[in-house]
Amino acid sequence: MDISLWDITPGQFAALAAAAMLVGFSKTAVSGANTISLAVFAAVLPARASTGVLLPILIAGDVLAVLTYRRHAHWPTLWRLFPAVAAGVVVGTVFLVWADDSVMRTSIGAILLLMAGVTIARRRAAARAEPSDDGSGGSRLKAPSYGVLGGFTTMVANAGGPVMSMYLLSAGFRKLGFLGTSAWFFLIVNTSKVPFSVGLGLIDAHSLLLDAALVLFVVPGAVLGRYAVHRINQRLFEQLVIGATVLGGLQLLLR
Repeated sequence: MDISLWDITPGQFAALAAAAMLVGFSKTAVSGANTISLAVFAAVLPARASTGVLLPILIAGDVLAVLTYRRHAHWPTLWRLFPAVAAGVVVGTVFLVWADDSVMRTSIGAILLLMAGVTIARRRAAARAEPSDDGSGGSRLKAPSYGVLGGFTTMVANAGGPVMSMYLLSAGFRKLGFLGTSAWFFLIVNTSKVPFSVGLGLIDAHSLLLDAALVLFVVPGAVLGRYAVHRINQRLFEQLVIGATVLGGLQLLLR
């Protein structure tokens, strides 16, 4: 990584800390909201390095989410997704081998805009779907396409949340089933990405030192999310997430 904790200004650290807190909030309240965190990290840090710094913070949020919603996961849905996700992670790793920081910044910006479109489609699908807790609304044919896209976007830009959210909502999951299945999915997938990220030089001693300073901010975000999950106006929040994601993507593309 080409930046360390000592290279960060107080203002930049505050922005990263707020983004880390939002990671915790998104993991226990509104999955996919951490696309804002992705935009902040990619704006403050070099785009390529930002993915390596953000990954351990996401894993910390995943652990908290699993501890909160572990009993609500639907494992048949997860087993349908994992093979395609693994293929997407491999494709994303190959992409990262040759992508420089400029390509990464452009790619992350494009992925953020794609994720905004995915989130809009997700909300429309959710409005049509009949809620369930067993994933019976999910087509087996949809799992490979969602899985490959989710694996690629999560490996390249840690941006698989909206893809997974769209799949689960189109499958008709209620809130707790949605959060429990999503929590286990990302804990397993993000943990499996660590060896790839280390091998690519995205995670090293410098990035882990920065993570150590930021990871504590994930906890209050997760606690706030757990408190707010039954109270939040999700429609308004998702509109804000979409707007921030679009702005973040445009900022990276025009930077």
